[in-house]
Amino acid sequence: MIAARLRIRLPEDIWIADVSQANPQATFRLLSGIRAATRAVELGEVITDDPATAGDAIATHPSVTAYEELERTADRVLAKYETTDTDLYEFVAESGLPIEYPVTAENGWYEFDLTGSRAEFDHFRTAIEDAGRQYELLSLVRQYELLSLVHSTDPSGLLTERQRDVLMAALRAGYFELPRDCTLADLASALDIDKSTASRVLRRGQTRIVKWFLTTAASQSPENR
Repeated sequence: MIAARLRIRLPEDIWIADVSQANPQATFRLLSGIRAATRAVELGEVITDDPATAGDAIATHPSVTAYEELERTADRVLAKYETTDTDLYEFVAESGLPIEYPVTAENGWYEFDLTGSRAEFDHFRTAIEDAGRQYELLSLVRQYELLSLVHSTDPSGLLTERQRDVLMAALRAGYFELPRDCTLADLASALDIDKSTASRVLRRGQTRIVKWFLTTAASQSPENR
């Protein structure tokens, strides 16, 4: 089995391409979605310094037919909405390999993880190339290598040096406190990097830590000894 992360250029004619390019500093995350005939019902969040503007951009887009804001904070908005753009679901159906949520969109590109056999992955990549989609393969890990990583009882090798530095800076600044003592923009400014980079490094580092913690805790539980 193979675990991969890809970054694909969004088609110019779908709503999230328009909205993400109009809000290049925002991170759009599709948390779940389902296609129903000619529309899709989705749950998504936007991480940004201006959640009201980002939310309005989604709600007023011609392809979004219904929009319900569920929660808004100083740097995040969560909403449920319906859209007539179903290209993502059609593409996934044609490729034969399901995308794993969340799907992240930033400034005209989206990123996602997928897991499958080598043959399934090769078929998926062929589908991308046949469709003329511009893409980048961000990571490719064979399943036994992934399991070795997340089941390790030694966390020292889990994070890259950059992930460790950004996470430590976030911890010191109070980014993980409730409520937060600093915003994503504050953290990015302190590190002298753009906000989308800070968000991406944080997300990947947190994912590795959570996987290591949960799998290590499971392996050390009494029933597994």
